[in-house]
Amino acid sequence: MTPVRYERLGETVYRETLPNGLEIRVVPKPDHVKKYAFFATRYGGMDTRFQLNGKWLDTPAGIAHYLEHKMFDTKEGNALQELAKNGAEPNAFTSNAMTGYYFDSTDHFAENLEILLSFVSIPYFTEESVAKEQGIISQEIRMIEDNPDWQIYARLLRALYRAHTARTSIAGTVESISHITAETLYDCHKAFYTPSNMILTVVGNVDPGEVSGLARRVLPKEGGPVIPRDYGDEPEALAERETRLAMEVSSPQFLTGWKCRPVPEGEDRLRRMVLGDLACDLLFGESSPLYQRLYSQGLINSSFGGAFELMPGVAYLYAGGESKEPRTVAAELQKEADRLVREGVDADFFQRTLRASFGSSLRGLNSFENIAVSLTEGYFGGYDPFRFPEVFDAITQRDVLDFLRDNVTVERSALSEIVPKEA
Repeated sequence: MTPVRYERLGETVYRETLPNGLEIRVVPKPDHVKKYAFFATRYGGMDTRFQLNGKWLDTPAGIAHYLEHKMFDTKEGNALQELAKNGAEPNAFTSNAMTGYYFDSTDHFAENLEILLSFVSIPYFTEESVAKEQGIISQEIRMIEDNPDWQIYARLLRALYRAHTARTSIAGTVESISHITAETLYDCHKAFYTPSNMILTVVGNVDPGEVSGLARRVLPKEGGPVIPRDYGDEPEALAERETRLAMEVSSPQFLTGWKCRPVPEGEDRLRRMVLGDLACDLLFGESSPLYQRLYSQGLINSSFGGAFELMPGVAYLYAGGESKEPRTVAAELQKEADRLVREGVDADFFQRTLRASFGSSLRGLNSFENIAVSLTEGYFGGYDPFRFPEVFDAITQRDVLDFLRDNVTVERSALSEIVPKEA
């Protein structure tokens, strides 16, 4: 494996691409007893339409999440139970653009890693087990659909995006998952769970060579072809400007979002992520003048917050929380963005915000999970996440204001509201 040293971070990352196309990243932490392994595929909730063996397949919404649930089944039983027997703490998640399986442990690491690589690469489904899972996931879907936080976020994405599959719920719907079969799951596994579409990231007190050797021994010798994907032909315009839903809530909740310009894969993605995060902090972070004013006026409370999100073909910035006057807060956010573009930011405040954001990125290196996920997202996105110090060095106030000018505009904004049901 090839070591890459990041002097400013005090970290070394060992890298290797196996003959089957699997990418491996190992970050040794010799002073720690914990070991963390993250095995991920570039396949998530938005990958519902793709080409396999020369034919386009349209798969049900929620199938990536469904497949994640079923992957723990093995001919011998259940991989979760096997890992737990060895003292590991395993789990998995599905996002819009990836599915990841992971565990952390202090002992039996090699044995646990072999279990992880084996069950993720060797699917085992039956029609009976797939049908049984429908009831479990249907109940999960009904629960999240009753959650106002989920509804307000999902409805915002459907307002921002007209065609892109980012508007599709990762879990799908009760109706969509009813069409999932064992055959469909096998097709999706064949397409996306190939070594050349995956990355293994390990952080902790481990030998990089041992990790590489184990992966060579356990995983298939061949990778797979690049799978063309169709996320939808997304227009510039919003799907709708606002959406409102009445639910059993005690006070109104809202999210206002901006449909930002998407960013192609490559090093510029890291720069855009930093710019988006800085724009959030300067516009509505807890230290910002707007946040302080809205909080003192009682228009927002501690639930208020937001973020910048970046996915394949998609980028958006959002903010919200509880408020008795959601439309007023949304209007004030837009007014403040316009003012910052017009007048600029106080120089001292900008430098404080820049340092705080950089410090937050540094603190992220204290988390094994954060390191692994960041390296994975960077590999899938075509950038090196450990280059963030150089990115911060080059960013100016003008860069952030240009980001606000280009992305946080009235034409790009949508409002999602949840209001109390009338008695």
